[in-house]
Amino acid sequence: MRVSGAGSGTFSAMSTAIPVHVGLFTETDPPDLLGGRCTSCGNHNFPRHEICPYCASDATEAATLSAVGRLWAWTAVTHPPPGYRGDIPYGFGVVELPEGLRVVTRLTEPDPSRLRPGQPMHLEVVPLHVDDAGQSVITYAFAPDEPVTP
Repeated sequence: MRVSGAGSGTFSAMSTAIPVHVGLFTETDPPDLLGGRCTSCGNHNFPRHEICPYCASDATEAATLSAVGRLWAWTAVTHPPPGYRGDIPYGFGVVELPEGLRVVTRLTEPDPSRLRPGQPMHLEVVPLHVDDAGQSVITYAFAPDEPVTP
């Protein structure tokens, strides 16, 4: 698996890398988002829910979601939230997937002026922080296919 590092290029994940939460993304190259699909209404969800958030059916199944989408909304986080140990600033936004699902996500681009509505994005696995045991914690983020220059 390859993990993209903010500002440091791409590096190979070491065996000590752990996901921020199991079941959100695959640790494959390229990675995929893991969500769910309701077999009653057909809607997708992320993260996966046992009960459909759209129709309340319990007829849900695991689904691999698209690893590409379009930027729908974005901002920059310039002050660390309580308990956050990663780098700042970082981008934060909403990416709309082909399944019609909007995913709240970290963005690899921290400068809002380099992003635009509808911009094509792709999924990456990125480092988040190092935990108390010295393990690299990784998460999913969306990166612009081609950054916009200000």
